[in-house]
Amino acid sequence: MAVPELIRIVTRSSPMALAQVERVRHELAELHPGIRTEVVPVTTSGDRWQGALSALGGKGAFTKEVDEALLAGQADVAVHCMKDVPADRPLPAGTVFAAYLKRDDLRDALVHPGGLTLDELPEGTRVGTSSVRRIAQLASSHPHLRCVPMRGNANRRLDKLDDGQADALLLAVSGLERIGMRSRISEALSLETMCPPIGAGVLALQCRQDDAATIDAVAGLGHADTWREVTSERMLLHVLQGHCNSPIAGYARAERDGRLSLRARVFTPDGKTVLDAHEWAGPLDPATLGTSVAVALLRQGARDLIDAIPH
Repeated sequence: MAVPELIRIVTRSSPMALAQVERVRHELAELHPGIRTEVVPVTTSGDRWQGALSALGGKGAFTKEVDEALLAGQADVAVHCMKDVPADRPLPAGTVFAAYLKRDDLRDALVHPGGLTLDELPEGTRVGTSSVRRIAQLASSHPHLRCVPMRGNANRRLDKLDDGQADALLLAVSGLERIGMRSRISEALSLETMCPPIGAGVLALQCRQDDAATIDAVAGLGHADTWREVTSERMLLHVLQGHCNSPIAGYARAERDGRLSLRARVFTPDGKTVLDAHEWAGPLDPATLGTSVAVALLRQGARDLIDAIPH
């Protein structure tokens, strides 16, 4: 199939989102020399809103306008951070994920102006984050720290930290790397210390289902192990039917020998209850592994725990 001469890429308009598109453009140019790409930036309701995400209907607040531009034919490809794409409901009708790019760093990062690690932060330190996942895990492991609400894109949060609105920040390592701010990281937290969100570190390319030429053109950017990991993680989230106020964390890992594992946790918002499951796929396909780990968590009471959280 002939490669389109021009591919229009729609994305959120934040500095990080635009940096992510540059990665896609670079990889597309390497795959198809001579191809032209054009960026179509949109501002989403999630970017405009500074309150609780649940008031906007959750994480879909960061994808709705991007999806609309794609479906309206204003663009050919949408670039999404997988962690922002809801898994408790299907993709908008008429769209598919054509590729998951090779996964970046999964970990969360502590940003502290004095270079302290998480364990070195003194009692009462104000840690800027609005993530229910991070708040629950900090409450469980470091109850002497105080979380303060912190929304906005990563650049804006770093500005707020520098203005003294918090003493430290929690951000994604991959996000800080994408905006050239890796030097701000005081400590990259282990996956044991801070279990990541579903889809962490993964960029996905979404196309219209009937646009075979574009799907074919971008599919070559896909990474097979990342596809297996994300498929497993998103099935877990789908079966759990978690909402944006549910502290759910987890990650799959494809080993070099082909084995796949999935670790997942569900928390109460105060971090006092932690449900934990970890399984290896064996002969299971990725989606079945996600289902199996979700069922293990449901057996421990995850349904009641998630349903008891207002949203």
